[in-house]
Amino acid sequence: MQTLNQTDQQYKDWLSELKSKIRSTQIKASLAVNATLVGFYWELGKMISEKEGAWGSKLIERVAKDLQADLSDIKGLSTTNLKYCRQFYQFYTNAIVQQAVAQIENEIIPIGQQAVDQLETVNNADISHHLAGKLATQIPWGHNIHIFTKAKSLDEAHFYIQQTIENGWSRDVLALQMKSQLFDRQGKAISNFQLTLPDPQSELAIQTLKDPYVFDFLTMTNPFKEKDIEEQLVSHITKFLLELGKGFAFIGRQYHLLVGESDYYIDLLFYHIKLRCYVVIELKNTKFIPEYAGKLNFYLSAVDSLVKSDTDNPTIGILMCRDKNNFETEFALRNINKPMGISEFQLTEILPEELKTSLPTIEEIEQDLKRLDEPSA
Repeated sequence: MQTLNQTDQQYKDWLSELKSKIRSTQIKASLAVNATLVGFYWELGKMISEKEGAWGSKLIERVAKDLQADLSDIKGLSTTNLKYCRQFYQFYTNAIVQQAVAQIENEIIPIGQQAVDQLETVNNADISHHLAGKLATQIPWGHNIHIFTKAKSLDEAHFYIQQTIENGWSRDVLALQMKSQLFDRQGKAISNFQLTLPDPQSELAIQTLKDPYVFDFLTMTNPFKEKDIEEQLVSHITKFLLELGKGFAFIGRQYHLLVGESDYYIDLLFYHIKLRCYVVIELKNTKFIPEYAGKLNFYLSAVDSLVKSDTDNPTIGILMCRDKNNFETEFALRNINKPMGISEFQLTEILPEELKTSLPTIEEIEQDLKRLDEPSA
């Protein structure tokens, strides 16, 4: 590896090229224009990545100092941001190469010149033209940083970029969704949608559900019942709707239905704008049992007959339980002819006051540990 001291002229020539690109980009479009800004950071990351192998790990610190000295009026040239630019480029480049390797292995291509040629094609391709590069320019740089520093795969990064674009997420909402691992939960609920709904509605309905639902904005003290959860969900309706996802419109809690001469009350009733249908949500603060599916099926029939209009699609049901056995759940849905999905939900439980007082304090635990460390007489 060459050192910068041995290649000062080469470095100066390269630095001059880098400055020229920065000035050119500034002339063509203001850095405030997001697509241009993110594309510009991509180019910076690419240029740094290509030279860092020859000039060593201290390249970013030096180039940041030199750029800021000569281009002090331009933001985004700090050491920290240049490192983000490098990580931005390398994350997608490496992820796409790894994806290509996996594809070659899945296609069982013999290890030989054909496989080598394919990998060289991927490595030499202009990655910025890949879907990742195109989508990344549509969201702010701060959102991009959060995604490529937190995502574990190209698919996960694509998912959060697309969701940010579609839902107009702020950076705080994006961070919340990534923290709750939305990518791993979206579309994972057990349902019978493929058998009970036509395409493409069935696929959209599947992607609408999550498993588990995370209600970490609720704090419950045992013992509590379903109605207590309902009350808190409604009182935190904005956060509840965010967790449900885009398209849900709240209709009512304990929605009354008169069937024959009997009164029935649905836990929560929504209307989904994209699916164009009512959505019945039933909450069960217990493990799933097959009888719950039967009751939800009854509610869906009642809503279809008494509430749904001719222009609405069939009503969908979502049963949210504290726990479930997947095999038992799939078995219970086997002969249900109404569209429904079954998910778990999680919430934050706090200790009751009487139990809190019976637990040792931090100070008491520290005193006990100190006594254990003291030598015995």
